[in-house]
This record gives sequence, structure tokens and C-alpha cells, in this order.
Amino acid sequence: MTFKKTRIASAVALCAMNALMSAHAQTANNAAAAAVGSQLVPSNDMPEVSVQQSVIVTGTRGANRTQFDTLAPVDVFNRDEIAAVESNDLNDVLAQLVPSYVVQRMPMNDGQVFVRPATLRGLSPDQTLVLVNGRRFHRSALLGSRGAQAADLAQIPTSAIKRIEVLRDGASAQYGSDAIAGVINIILDDTVGTELSLRHSQYSEGDGAATGFRAKTGFALGDNGRLVLFAEVDKSDATSRTRQRPDAIAFQAAHPELNVPNPVQRWGQPDLESKRVGFNAKYALSDELELYGHGLYGASEGLSDFNWRNPDTTTGVYRNSSVFPGWNLHSVYPLGFSPKYFNEQDDIQLVGGLRGYFSDRFRWDVSASFGRNSIDYTLSNSINASLGPNSPTSFYLGELSQEEKIVNANFNYELLVAALAQPVNIAFGTEFRNETYGVKAGDPESYAVGPGAASGLESNSNGAPGFSKRQAGEWGQDSYAAYLDVEVPLGERMNVGMAARYEHFSEFGSTVDGKLSARYTLTPNFALRGSYSTGFRAPTPGQLNTNSTNQGLDTKTLQIFTGGRLATNDPLAILLGAKPLKPEQSKNLSMGFTWKTPAGFSGSVDFYDIQLSDRFSTSASFAIPAGIDNPLRYTSVNYFTNDFDTTTQGVDIVGSYLTRVGAGKMNLTAAYNYNTTTVDSGRSSVATNVAQRTVFEERLPRQKATFSATYDLDKWSMLGRIRHYGSWTDNSGNATGDIFQRFGAMQFLDLAAGYQINKMHSIRFGIDNVTDEYPDEATFQASRGLIYSRNAPYDTDGRNLYVEYKVTF
Repeated sequence: MTFKKTRIASAVALCAMNALMSAHAQTANNAAAAAVGSQLVPSNDMPEVSVQQSVIVTGTRGANRTQFDTLAPVDVFNRDEIAAVESNDLNDVLAQLVPSYVVQRMPMNDGQVFVRPATLRGLSPDQTLVLVNGRRFHRSALLGSRGAQAADLAQIPTSAIKRIEVLRDGASAQYGSDAIAGVINIILDDTVGTELSLRHSQYSEGDGAATGFRAKTGFALGDNGRLVLFAEVDKSDATSRTRQRPDAIAFQAAHPELNVPNPVQRWGQPDLESKRVGFNAKYALSDELELYGHGLYGASEGLSDFNWRNPDTTTGVYRNSSVFPGWNLHSVYPLGFSPKYFNEQDDIQLVGGLRGYFSDRFRWDVSASFGRNSIDYTLSNSINASLGPNSPTSFYLGELSQEEKIVNANFNYELLVAALAQPVNIAFGTEFRNETYGVKAGDPESYAVGPGAASGLESNSNGAPGFSKRQAGEWGQDSYAAYLDVEVPLGERMNVGMAARYEHFSEFGSTVDGKLSARYTLTPNFALRGSYSTGFRAPTPGQLNTNSTNQGLDTKTLQIFTGGRLATNDPLAILLGAKPLKPEQSKNLSMGFTWKTPAGFSGSVDFYDIQLSDRFSTSASFAIPAGIDNPLRYTSVNYFTNDFDTTTQGVDIVGSYLTRVGAGKMNLTAAYNYNTTTVDSGRSSVATNVAQRTVFEERLPRQKATFSATYDLDKWSMLGRIRHYGSWTDNSGNATGDIFQRFGAMQFLDLAAGYQINKMHSIRFGIDNVTDEYPDEATFQASRGLIYSRNAPYDTDGRNLYVEYKVTF
């Protein structure tokens, strides 16, 4: 008894896990090849040089749609291309594969050290929808830069991935909220066989050593199914690109009897350990019914430094107080202190479903999923000075959690029309989604305002205040959606697509979005394509309801400031002008062309224009009005708002040339993105404040490109890659008087080689950033000991060397 794959072929669009693609297909005409080229461990069989096409399941619900056939640009990255990037973090992998994908390191930036912000086409991290096997992947619990709450791709183990499909087009009408910039669909491995690998890397500076073990095994469940299990264990040491702070040097000179650490704080990647396991399965219950599911679980722990507190100048904690006679923090931290920020994260996703067909042309798919991300924070080597000698030096700060439950039903019908050579594909369905955001309070001492506050001693755990009981709680939101997606083949050359989606949210009402797309084949190897769509991103329960407290260090005064971010329904926020949040809205226009040739040359050019209204951000910061209760001792407060509009324009160009050179195979590839975002109007700080506008419009490179060459010869395979990042602007982030610095373009050279020892064993080794390039120094951050900007869109740790040993059977 087997599930009838010939009849269910079209249903792959309803669940990416069952998509058809040869395990050894070379996707030479996509941007994956444009980024890294072919696999580093070559096959003993040298295939004929040709452009082969992968079957696409993202952005279409029609059957057997290939990359060349799609109505919108879709990049495909196979397992070997993913493995060719030296990182266990999927964010880093995509940053090297996708020309418009940028991820930042963000050292010493609270939770963003561990949940790093990543952008597609220069838009907000939460304006890209992430799917796993065609099912929505839940968001992280962290509200990051400007309040963005996006999925954390680092939670998905790279060893479990069969391929990645990236739809570079607006798709809210097809998939719902968040799909403004595009869709990233992670297809989990479903192949039979076992693969074990051990990888080690280290920076040439001698730090940042990382070791990872990965295991994947897949086996058949009789004649009816398949089960794949996978696991990863990774450990990476911290890096430090730091100089001693000038005020620490002055403090040492003024106190020669003390032995001040050098450096007093560390700028770099955190210490990080992670463990991830999962499964991917399918089983035919009959010839007409299949059960499927997948699960992912991850746990990680990380540690990062915070800013050093100087005993001579940090008067808010180092001072005598009549409330605590005879006590001074010098007795606890005579050398000053740099708080240690600890992050413990748990992440789980479970998906299960049934699919089958009513007839040869009428298929169905129903599924349910559960996803949860939780983050616990701890702070050590700190103090709540307002509690004096009664303060602990370590604090549990609390927990953030994001939970999502989804149930959906999808149907696909192929309508035969006498006037058309091919059937009209009609897809429709419905979805229910429930989101719950939670904040758990930390230790009372982490947010207490002790008796010493009356004499000027700072309250809260110094470095990162804990979540208070008044900030704690749970908030939920339900949404109901229905969609219709139709693709019509108007003759042999013309295809058009139409999609519409209605979605109602319990917190703010309804939205309706649509999409029109078309493709015209001029020749069998050249086609024009374009689309116009409207889209939306709905505010989350966490964005709608939560308050938070953060601390920062002014680079001019070197004094700590405490900021508060208030929910828009907070009475103080309302007093300061806060309005209820509403969805961001988009209009997305894309036009381009794609080509392939029998000679091995292929590629595409796509222009896009994305107009966004009611964009989400934080307001200007306000001083607490006189006479207003300020129990958490905020220096200033702000709130979330969606009160400005932008236009993002750009072009994606990808190309590949596959040919024979001597006895081997050469693949030359290129990928280029040019992207600009302009603030058009609005009343928010981004629209009205020149400094904030500069940060928003120039914080990322406008240009990003990758050029690579691979050469496969017998058992050897070599890779050479150049990565280019255009210029960008950074800012100091001071409480007042922001300082800006422009950084020039950067290029990095990567080299790697692989050798197939025998059928089972292979080895790969390489060097990223061969010439050990570093960007210009961040002069405005020198007062804090930082050398290179923490907001850089690339790694600033220098040359990285790695080796990997793999066993396959």
C-alpha cells in the first residue's frame, strides 16, 4: 500500500515537506549558486553541464512549477550549498546566500546579542514570513530593534535542512501577516541515509573557537513511510575586539594600588552553547490518505558582557548614603564592575496533519501546529545600589514567552477548461491562529526601589532591570482567515495569477489584501514576469500590551541612563500622545525577466517598489512630566507607534554560468542587490527628526553582492568567493546628541576546498576573510573600549579558519 504520488503531486504546494526534487540536482540558475556555487565535496560521477530546474512550492499552489516558470522570483539553496557556509546559525547562512539579506552581530546589546535582527530587502525583521515545511514558524519572544518581533532563524538546525526557498515578493494575500518583504520556506530533509559530521573553527586572533557535532539519519517505515531524525550540539567561545577604556586607564593611574582588568569589558560575540533535535515524518495510511508531521526542539545558553561601571564617576551606585552608614559599593566592587548578562532559551515547534484527495483533480490538506519560544534572563556581577548591603549581586530578571497555535485547511482543485490547454489551478482555504505573549516577573530585588534611592543611589539591578510585577502578565490575540488563490494558463506563453485574503484580528479588526501576477514567455528560454500586491503586518500581543525597562551608557558623559518603553494603552503613554496600534500596510510592485540557455548560462533581473504606510517604530523619548509617579526611576520614556510611511526601491540581479574547464566542471556565479529606503511622511520621531531619519535610511548598505567560482575535479572541489558590502551609517545611540559615523564599502575573500576520501568519508577546510580585513574603527565608541561598530552588517572579528570531517552511509 503506497500513497499515490502521481495523484498527489499538486499537493506539494500545500505542504512543502512533500515537494519533489532530486537529492542531487544542481540548481545552477538560482541565487544559491550565485552565492556559493556547487557543493564542496564532489560526486564521483561528473554530470553533463546543463541548467537544471528545481520544483518550487513557495509562492505557488500549482503543480510542478520550476524556478524558471514562477510568476515571482524564487531562490533555491540545496543542502550542499547550505553546508558550504561556515556557520551553525541559519542567519549567517542566508546572509551569504541571499543578496538582500543582512544580519547584524549586535554585541553588548541586551537580548539582541542572542536573537540577532535580520532584514530582507532592507525592511523590518518581522516583515519577512518564515515557514518550515510550508507551515508558519513562530516568532521569537524578544521584541528587538524598534520593537520588531520576528522569527529567530537561529533556532532551526542547519543540518536538518534539505533546501531553502526564498520568495522575493510580497505574499500577504497568499500567506497572511508578515509576508511584506518576502517568504523564507525551510524544507526539512526527508532522505534515507545517515550523515555524521564534526566541525571546528577558530579566528586567527586566537579566540572564538567553535565546535559542532551534527547527526542525521533517515529510514523507511516499511513501504508506506519515512522518518528522519536529526540532532546538533554546538559550543562557541566568546571573541573580544576591545581596547582598554580611556577612563579605565585613568582610573588605574589614579589608583596604582589596584590591579584593574585589561580590558574591563569585552566587545564581541558571546559564549554560546546550543542543543537541537527534531524529526520529519510521513506515513501512508492508505492509497488515498497520508499522515505527516515534523518537530523541532532547541535549547541554548549564552553569556555576554555589559558596560563597565567606573568607581570614580558612576556616582549613582558609588556614593555614601546616610541610609546605609558605613557602606559603600567600593567594598564590593573596588575595581568597578561589568555586569554579566545570561540568556537561556527554549524553542519548540510541532506540526501534524493529514492530506489526501477527493478525486484526481481535487486535493485537501488539514494540519495543526504549536510553537513556543521562551527566554529567561539572569544578571550577575551587578548590584541594586538602592538596597545597599542588602542587595544580591546576581538577579533572575524574568522570562519572556511567545506561543502560537494554528489550525488550517487547504484545498486545491484543477479545473478543466475546454478553451485552455492546461487546467486552471484553484486553491482555497481557511486558518485560525491564536497568539499568546507572556512576561514573568523577575526577582523582586531586580526591580526594587530601595530606601537608598532617596539619597541618590540607583534602583533596579544595574545593567538590566528585571521585569516587575506590574509589567508581568499574559496577553492573547486570535485571528481568522480565508483565502482564494487562482492560477490561469492563458495559452502556451501567458500565465496569470490572482490571490485574495481576508483576515480578522480580535484586537483591531479586519484586513483584505490581494495580488495580481503574470508571466509571459517570449522564447522557451526567456520570460518576462511581474506582480502587484497589497500586504500587511499585524501588531503582535507583545507589541500591543507590554512595557519594558532598559539601560544604556552615554558615550559623551559615560553615565548610565534608564529608559522605559510603555504600551500604547498605558495611562502615561496616552498622556504623552500614544494611539492604538494598527497593521502596517504595503503596496508591492515587482517587474523583471529571467533566462536560461542550453550552454549553461542562466539568471534573472527583478526590480521592486514597496510602499509602506503606518510603519511600526518607537516614538521620540519624553521626560517624565512633573508630578507624575515614576516608581521605576525612568530617565525618559517612549512608546510604540506606527506613524510614518516609507518607499523601498531596488533591484536583484543573479546569474550563473556552468561549463567544462579541462577535466573538471566550473561554475561562475554572481548575485547583486541595490536597495534604498526613504522616509516619506509621518509625525513620528523617524519622520520629523533628522537624526532618526538618518539612522533609518542609512543604517544598512545600499549595495550587497557576492561573486564566486567553484571547480570540481575528480575527488577535489574548490571554492573562491568575494563578498561586497556597500557603505553605511552608524550612530552612537546617546540619550541626547546622537553622533554619526559613515563607514566605507568592504570586501571579503573566502576560500575553501573539499576532498572525497572514499565513498563514506570526506573532509572540507577553508578560510573566511582570508586577508583578515577589518572595517574602519568606530571613533565615537572609543570611550567605551569598542574598536569596531557593533551594528556592522558583517562579521568584525577578522579571519576565521575551519575544518569539517563528514561520514555518510
